[in-house]
Amino acid sequence: MPMNSLDLPGRPEETRVVVAMSGGVDSSVVAGILAREGYEVIGITLQLYDHGAAAHRPGSCCAGQDIDDARRVAETLGIPHYVLDYEKRFREAVIDPFAESYVAGETPIPCISCNQTVKFADLLETARDLGADALATGHYIRSRANGTHRAMYRPVDADRDQSYFLFATTQEQIDFLRFPLGDLSKPQVRALAEEMGLVVATKQDSQDICFVPQGKYTDIISRLRPNAAAPGDIVHIDGRALGRHKGILHYTIGQRRGIGVSTGEPLYVVHLDAENARVIVGPREALETRRIFLRKVNWLGDGPLDTLPDEGIEVFAKVRSTRQPAPATLYHQDDTTWVELHDGENGVAPGQACVLYADDSDDTRVLGGGFIDRTEKHVEAEAMLSRLAEAPA
Repeated sequence: MPMNSLDLPGRPEETRVVVAMSGGVDSSVVAGILAREGYEVIGITLQLYDHGAAAHRPGSCCAGQDIDDARRVAETLGIPHYVLDYEKRFREAVIDPFAESYVAGETPIPCISCNQTVKFADLLETARDLGADALATGHYIRSRANGTHRAMYRPVDADRDQSYFLFATTQEQIDFLRFPLGDLSKPQVRALAEEMGLVVATKQDSQDICFVPQGKYTDIISRLRPNAAAPGDIVHIDGRALGRHKGILHYTIGQRRGIGVSTGEPLYVVHLDAENARVIVGPREALETRRIFLRKVNWLGDGPLDTLPDEGIEVFAKVRSTRQPAPATLYHQDDTTWVELHDGENGVAPGQACVLYADDSDDTRVLGGGFIDRTEKHVEAEAMLSRLAEAPA
């Protein structure tokens, strides 16, 4: 059966596509490309939050000026455009879990939760209700046929690679989603926006977390969880009490600056003991993590996860969006999934994502991943942390 450019049956004019329009240049160009190719395009913008004046700041997303920009782009392209109020859903599915995770001493990544729930679950269902054949987004990632399904691969523009934030996308969602920018670079996208006469052609990219004005996480957490900033002790990994802090929400694993104590040696935050409100610090070598246990694993590899051999399989893992995938071994036994990092990694924190790839090439397949539940450092550091856990707080 003949396929169009989206690998769907039928001619473009017979194919309805919903485009998630955030008001930025990327999703606007996606709508423009598909409209130019003759698809029946419907633009949908989700209003996710409202911070008053903050919603009009440069680099925001899905609020205020962004909604106006999406509407103007739709008018330029001559496509229908709708704004859906998802503020309540966004708070329940993204903002509240973010606050809870932060208070628990984790380092959450709300952009993953947003894709996982609001965008690729709720909006996708809306697209189906509208009779769409696909939901297209402005994410920089590739997808293509893999047997009877589709698989995700890293994009052409490695600097814009968003595969880390999309690991939780389910197979059913991947089959319905399309990512037209996967084969383009950011300069090419901006050039297309200029060519199409889009008002957002030179618009600044979104930065930080969309619902955190100026990137001040602690301000948001303090407002949502007023009792979260409980003071406590700053303790060296060897057991020495070094000082006091005003709340663990002000610290992250791997942090060096602004700890608030000085011992004449470089100190890093190596563990956050939320239960006892303690910030555990130590030398850089105490940060190295070799083993990562995962929760809420989304496996996109061939065959079920529980059929992996006991000796594990070789993969490449990424624990930060800005890092290259590194060699690792993936294990799954007795409903427990963990990753052994061959070269170790510093500053790995619970709540972050560990994304898995087939290899470290520019076009590698995304095999899924999970959220980091807990980590194990080298033997000496683990022994010291165990002694601290057993000691009275």
